[in-house]
Amino acid sequence: MLIRHIKLPGIVPYIKAANLQQDLVTKFLTHKASPATTKAPVPTIITAEFAPVYTCGRREVGTVSEKQQAFLRDGGNADFYEALRGGQTTFHGPGQLVAYPIIDLKKHNLSPRNYVCLLEKTLIKTCSRYGIEAMTTEHPGVWTTPDDKISALGVHLRRNITSHGIGLNINTDLKWFSRIVACGLEGKRTTSFENEGVKDQSVPEVADAFVQQLADSLEGIDRVELVSEESVM
Repeated sequence: MLIRHIKLPGIVPYIKAANLQQDLVTKFLTHKASPATTKAPVPTIITAEFAPVYTCGRREVGTVSEKQQAFLRDGGNADFYEALRGGQTTFHGPGQLVAYPIIDLKKHNLSPRNYVCLLEKTLIKTCSRYGIEAMTTEHPGVWTTPDDKISALGVHLRRNITSHGIGLNINTDLKWFSRIVACGLEGKRTTSFENEGVKDQSVPEVADAFVQQLADSLEGIDRVELVSEESVM
């Protein structure tokens, strides 16, 4: 079985990837509801680099005040959206790899807990490929030290169909994180490949490495196929 990789080119608005993701999730759910009359969708990973945006997790939906949203938007320099993913408010922007796997966990013999562990292990292996020693801690995400977070995780599941995923800082301007308590953890810092001394790596290059690593770890997947957004609609 193959897994498709949709690599959105350039810097794209968050809402573009979010809408594409929702369209793919809907196809999975429609097939689950009517497997005899609909074509089985193909597992897919969307990767992208977003224009500056802050998103909050589902537990914060409706709780972020207009004043705080205006502060985060920084006079129009960033967007703000509520998301269905787990986790709390985080930042996405240029220099950060965002990856949204849309897969059916049942097809790969994964429980929700095992899926989150798989994403963490994939991130750790991807970091290791570039000479960065990363780890998990008692807090969500992937870290280079107990106080320095290099990747955030926030997923959503509906009938075992995954959406949302990870944000891995490559050469992100870390100043953006100063406007929030990243993922609700006081006293912790955010780091990146560049901040860890790994320079001159592009988001698209690391995207390929991450997707291949995840594909290698998913039961039943034997190859990755790079496809355009238009080809799956």
